[in-house]
Amino acid sequence: MAIRTLDHLDVGGKRVLLRVDFNVPMEGEVIVDDSRIGQTLPTFQSLLDRGAAIVVATHLGRPNGHVVEELRVKPLAKRLGELLGREVRVARGVVGPNVEAETRRLRAGQVLMLENVRFDPREEANDGAFASALAGLADCYVNDAFGTAHRAHASTEGVAHLLPGAAGLLMAKEVELLGRVLNDPEPPLVAIVGGAKVSTKIGVMENLLPRVRHLLVGGAMASTLLKATGVDVGASKVEDDQLGTARRLIEEAGEKLVMPSDAVVADSFDASAERREVDVDDIPRGWMMLDIGPRTVEAFAAVVASAGTVVWNGPLGVYEMEPFRAGTEAVARAVAASKAMSIVGGGDLAAALSTLGLQDHITHVSTGGGATLEFLEGKDLPGIRALEEVAV
Repeated sequence: MAIRTLDHLDVGGKRVLLRVDFNVPMEGEVIVDDSRIGQTLPTFQSLLDRGAAIVVATHLGRPNGHVVEELRVKPLAKRLGELLGREVRVARGVVGPNVEAETRRLRAGQVLMLENVRFDPREEANDGAFASALAGLADCYVNDAFGTAHRAHASTEGVAHLLPGAAGLLMAKEVELLGRVLNDPEPPLVAIVGGAKVSTKIGVMENLLPRVRHLLVGGAMASTLLKATGVDVGASKVEDDQLGTARRLIEEAGEKLVMPSDAVVADSFDASAERREVDVDDIPRGWMMLDIGPRTVEAFAAVVASAGTVVWNGPLGVYEMEPFRAGTEAVARAVAASKAMSIVGGGDLAAALSTLGLQDHITHVSTGGGATLEFLEGKDLPGIRALEEVAV
């Protein structure tokens, strides 16, 4: 997919509206994980080095068009300033006369962060007047918010049609590497898909299936697939309305599909529950699968070791509970140790890699959740499509 990059944009002496995705986990005003902020620093530095003033736009949480005090961007601006080594001021709103005056006073090298763009209900409605107001704050536009690229919002899609624009370095990297997975992977391509629901991942699996050598499946969604083959999965979480879809996928995949052969099961959905390692066809009545077992880990690791490209989305067990993290963490070590180009989805997987100190051994940890899934499904993402259409 050809999109405009920073090389196509003259930013010297100009104000740049930079859309980022700083929707980071917070505890009060404390940022729990600032990796999304850190991954945008090369874009900030590139723009600043070329003489730009930057107007930062981001969302935080789901305020649903209302001002929510605990979702103000002040902690984000403070952390960004610490990482950049310069002051990042917060504007007195998202748009309006006061904000316009503040942006007009910006000089090269200065950074101003707008208040949470989702405080304004017109953002998620992709309102034309709101997009015009945002565009009026700057001379050009850069989108580095891949995590929101699947949303046609005013700051991610609407404004891109109103200003000379380009993708930031992080956005361009996401598009390039995920595009290589779909169009030109180093063979063999191995996909690892986990998480809770077949229904949310079926599009990804069906789109990847013709491209992969192996499709490894874990997480609660494996229970649905196993039940579709006739396995009694006990009290494991199953999407009964997806059993037909699961049977079709299993038939289409044939020997490409690798499902768990053993599992860590528990007698309740609780970190303190009694647990055992059993074969998947020997799950006790009333017990549930909460992680892949050691033989499955070994099988997955062997496949990964021979891969040229690995793409992984979704944990392989109930990662939020410590006793059921072992499968995800063991496969993460196998991916990190492999020589393959590795693309790993965010969320729990990013947390696992960070905890294990493995993030530097992965080619790329994607900042997108839904955006990554939709890209891998082969869908057009409006935030990316707009960067192809804008004229400079």
